[in-house]
Amino acid sequence: MTLPSGTGTPTADFQQALSAARMSCERVNTLQAELGLSGRAAGQRVRGRIHAGLVPQALRLEAVAPFGSPVFILVADGSRGTLLLLREQRVLRDAPPEEILNALIGVKLGPDDLRAALSGCVKAAVDPSQARAYGADWLVIDLASGGSLYLRRQADTWRIVAGRYGGLEVDYTAFEGDRPLRVALRGTDLDVGLSLQQVEINGELPRDRLVAVTIPAAASPFTLDDLRKSGPLGQ
Repeated sequence: MTLPSGTGTPTADFQQALSAARMSCERVNTLQAELGLSGRAAGQRVRGRIHAGLVPQALRLEAVAPFGSPVFILVADGSRGTLLLLREQRVLRDAPPEEILNALIGVKLGPDDLRAALSGCVKAAVDPSQARAYGADWLVIDLASGGSLYLRRQADTWRIVAGRYGGLEVDYTAFEGDRPLRVALRGTDLDVGLSLQQVEINGELPRDRLVAVTIPAAASPFTLDDLRKSGPLGQ
């Protein structure tokens, strides 16, 4: 997908388009999906499947080996995250979830921003400041906090097709109705694609069960620095 570039035409008439584009993804309160992961991170090729469950301010990610056994479990409740590496029997406790994800794969996203990215909103909260039009079918909306959202008109409906903020590029490369089927994430030393399968939106997802994880008694503690040295996905 080629995004518009250049100065464009400044426009003040963008709030309605932005509201329409975010309407569907803002309604996503809970999300469950199987994420197919492929690409490169920190100079290494990464590939795998992740079972994801996300609710406001909380998440659970389970990386699954080819035969279905978990490789790691990451749970987060608010600003506290726990990562359990099952093969190595190591545990990282009470670390910011966005820092754990950043160390795992180079994506510095907390639970709400990750849910928004997978739902089609790019990020959870936006603060639009100005916009530029590129013809009749493209809008680029700049955010006061930094970054931009790219909106494209398709069949008289505005849709967010990409976003840029905080050094992260988010591109939606395939849709099914209003729901993204594939999300590309790019940044420094990061170029990965996520395919969303077996998606359930706003289903029952009890928070206490989502963030529950049993830590084996033999698990040894490790740190964020240890995780960063391990490479992508803790390998």
